[in-house]
Amino acid sequence: MIELFDTHAHLNDPSLLKLGAGLFESAAEAQVTRMMAIGIDLKSSLQCVEIAEKNEHVFASAGVHPNSSHQCNEHRWKEVLELFKRPKVVAIGECGLDCYWDDCPLDIQKQWFVKQIVLSHENGLPLVVHMRESEQEILDAFAGNHDSGKVHGIMHSFTGSWETAQTCLDYGMYISFAGMVTFKNAQAIRDVAKQVPADRILIETDAPYLTPEPHRGKRPNHPALVQHTAQCLADLRGQSLEEFAAQTTANALRVFKFADDSI
Repeated sequence: MIELFDTHAHLNDPSLLKLGAGLFESAAEAQVTRMMAIGIDLKSSLQCVEIAEKNEHVFASAGVHPNSSHQCNEHRWKEVLELFKRPKVVAIGECGLDCYWDDCPLDIQKQWFVKQIVLSHENGLPLVVHMRESEQEILDAFAGNHDSGKVHGIMHSFTGSWETAQTCLDYGMYISFAGMVTFKNAQAIRDVAKQVPADRILIETDAPYLTPEPHRGKRPNHPALVQHTAQCLADLRGQSLEEFAAQTTANALRVFKFADDSI
């Protein structure tokens, strides 16, 4: 049996909520047995936790996205921290830095990113890191805020260079690929994906965004479609889908620190 783990989906998005139970039924049919509901601020994090608590094989993250950082404050941050007391919360984020959008000044983004790096060191939960046109800034944040040279977590929907991937791997991060790796114009991403060590590669949808081929351009993307990303990467790396699914699921269980694959 194939078991796929969608490590990044915004399950609280209205377009996915409209799918209701059908979202989980289609995921099961596609052999997606686990998924991570990813928060970007206090409200969405709480929604993701509630979704996870209602669905056995869904887990949640809580955190502050760089483009939401300007809306956060210490009171809201304390409420985010309270969410980590709930058992289904197994990751921090989506956090990171974004130099593409102009939603939030970079200095504010950095402030909240560092808070979440420190939180990861304190509680041992992995970071889910957003990096958009901010490769050097992310690496600088890792360099300045690491614990014995290491950080722990996932470079989400990776589109950076192989040199950046290598440095992230050296720091201790896992590299996750979303639907963009399937796009015809994404050879550079595939070149990176082919080189990531077997024990550090992950798959995701970033649903409802980044719908993979052959459904590119259709919304919403949803967890069942992670099978297309998995098949693309398996072919690229010369593996069967069964082998690649087993490897990436084992990696996901490890990075989220699940005790075993019975979860």
